[in-house]
Amino acid sequence: MGAESGTARLVLGTMYYGTRVDRERAYALMDRFVEAGGVWLDTANCYSFWADPSGVGGASERVIGEWLRARSGVRGEVRIATKVRQDPRVPHRWPESAEGLSSDAVLAGVAGSVERLGIDSIDLLWAHAEDRSVPLTETVTAFGELVDRGVVSRVGAANHPAWRVEQARVLARSMGAEPWSALQLRHSLVQPRPGAALPDDGHRLLTGDDLDYADSEGLDVWAYTPLLNGGYVRADRPFPPVYDHPGTIRALRTLDDVAAETGATRNQVVLAWLLAQGIGPIIGVSDLAQLDEALDAAHVTLKDEHMSRFAAAR
Repeated sequence: MGAESGTARLVLGTMYYGTRVDRERAYALMDRFVEAGGVWLDTANCYSFWADPSGVGGASERVIGEWLRARSGVRGEVRIATKVRQDPRVPHRWPESAEGLSSDAVLAGVAGSVERLGIDSIDLLWAHAEDRSVPLTETVTAFGELVDRGVVSRVGAANHPAWRVEQARVLARSMGAEPWSALQLRHSLVQPRPGAALPDDGHRLLTGDDLDYADSEGLDVWAYTPLLNGGYVRADRPFPPVYDHPGTIRALRTLDDVAAETGATRNQVVLAWLLAQGIGPIIGVSDLAQLDEALDAAHVTLKDEHMSRFAAAR
């Protein structure tokens, strides 16, 4: 899963850039992130259609592209990850008009992303979710073609089960195409009740099997929603009801103990816990104070006994 520094493995989430986060704040966040040694920006062609009056995505990529053009030389300091699959083809008509993962949809989606970002190539392209209506061979071929053409450097799978990723990797190898080499799933210290449905459409939880699979195959792992939308520290943003169970109480008690012992905040300890497992947390912050707190998590060292206590609590 790589030997990058903690700061370099933190990923800046840009979901609401151009919608809930205006251009000025977005620029300030990306500037600070790069100054601190951050590398990866994570976006998607569909961000954020549900918050945009247009009813379609593209705002986040446009803001990133404008920032890249306004900051001479910064393209050499950052890597850009984006996604295809979910952007509505008909405004305000999701999921029924979501673009999907057909060859035509993938190629057209990436062409739009490259234009909005104003870059020659995408460093990491994610399949944002499964599309069982399309043969997996077709999707794998389209992703491989983009790599062959130099439009994309690497490819990965977000919100896919491990067995499906393995199927795609086997197909890619058999065709001589670039295989998916990264996983992106939802993960945090506190977990919902086993079997309970998440309140967010399309989210898929990271499992122990996913981590074992990634470790055995040498895949990178990124985790989104690591801080549960502020639930660890904000009383006005409680965890959803699916997190209401004894394991949450035990995990939070241990979290507070470890935070006191390390002198870190709850959020920082959660991010450090992910980093200690080789997972890249995607930090979706909306102001500089939140970003600085998250960046400082890269300097929090958790001991083996801390990790053992967390494992026992969960």
